[in-house]
Amino acid sequence: MSLELKKAIDQISKDKGLDRAMLVETLEEAVRTSVTRKYGEDTDVEVSFNEDTGELDVFQFKIVVAEVEDEGGQISLEEAQKHDPSVQLDDEMGFRLKVEDLGRIAAQSAKQVIIQRMRDAEQSIIYEEYKDRAGEIASGIIQRRDKAGWVINLGRTEALLPKEEQIPREHYKRGDRAQALIIEVRKEGRGPQVVVSRSHRDYMAALFRREVPEVDDGVVQIMGVARDPGSRAKVAVMSRDRDVDPVGACVGVRGSRIQNIVQELRGERIDIVVWSQDIATYARNALSPAVITRIVVDDAEGLLEVIVPDDQLTNAIGRKGQNVKLAAKLLGWKIDIYTETRYNEANAIGHGLEQLASVAEVPLESFVEAGLTSFDVIREASDEALLGINGITPEKIANVRAAINFLRPGNGHEEAPAPDSEKNPDDEAAAGNDQAEDASA
Repeated sequence: MSLELKKAIDQISKDKGLDRAMLVETLEEAVRTSVTRKYGEDTDVEVSFNEDTGELDVFQFKIVVAEVEDEGGQISLEEAQKHDPSVQLDDEMGFRLKVEDLGRIAAQSAKQVIIQRMRDAEQSIIYEEYKDRAGEIASGIIQRRDKAGWVINLGRTEALLPKEEQIPREHYKRGDRAQALIIEVRKEGRGPQVVVSRSHRDYMAALFRREVPEVDDGVVQIMGVARDPGSRAKVAVMSRDRDVDPVGACVGVRGSRIQNIVQELRGERIDIVVWSQDIATYARNALSPAVITRIVVDDAEGLLEVIVPDDQLTNAIGRKGQNVKLAAKLLGWKIDIYTETRYNEANAIGHGLEQLASVAEVPLESFVEAGLTSFDVIREASDEALLGINGITPEKIANVRAAINFLRPGNGHEEAPAPDSEKNPDDEAAAGNDQAEDASA
């Protein structure tokens, strides 16, 4: 029996990866708890594991007294002298207890304590193992589905793939092998909870580190990732070595490297974008494959006004605005896209209104608030309508009329049409209603 106990401790320590000293301490504590439950909480008991014999030595200590008041912690002098004739009052005597004599209830209690302590220790080890692995790719077997998502068996523990961290339209069944990015390790009462994701942008970065040696060793650096999981993604890269092409390194020979990543993400299209410190150059690369005429940078507002040829609006915006949305997410800037025609019209209209507002000595916003939003509308407006502008007077109306006559066509000035007075049919057919709504990201 003693050899079996010692072997069991060694085997559990090896299989579970638990510290042997901790297991011995747990065993001793469990037996000590069982003894105190049987004989009382005030019982003075000592439990130790004998490494030589492989047995548990259990001793109960009692004080020698003239008259016993507590049988659990005292023994009479007469009874004590039967064991040791030389014993005196107030001496402490130890009596060996057999573990087998503790009874079924005490043994069951000891077993429960051992199991619980072992479970706690194992969970603590698992938590320590996984808590620093956030950002790593974990692989396992789909075990079951619950209300929160899919449960993946990682071997020593389980991971949860929540619904919101899954790639849309991706389906699993029990027994499928799956891999995902560890994004969080929670310490909960029932054990560590490992949370993984397949839709996280860092998952794509981790796949590049695994598939592209130049990314893993830092020669090629990933500067940003923007994803529409399961559909399309943009990855910005730069090279720290002038002799290494960052795009070529990520794509691989005949696209071998990028194809491995695309297959893992179930066909998600990936655009490799060359990062640039110049935001305008970076934006041109990010909006590829669209051809860009020019970019106006508004640093104060964090806004990019991107002007494209009229036939490039579709490419710039992308299907359902996907291209411009991903580019805006990658850059961290707001992006407004204009065709050359619309941008020129908007600037001409704005310039004319600004001149009229300057002549009237009222803010441009006052014209807009009164519903006078274009040169044509102001020219056709009655004096009563113009008096509705906050801050306008009859004298100022005369000045506005004079300015309109000066700026009207025929006086050397081009009059710009209203924003909606003329639409380019080619733009409308190419972009579609949904793209018009998504032109600003």
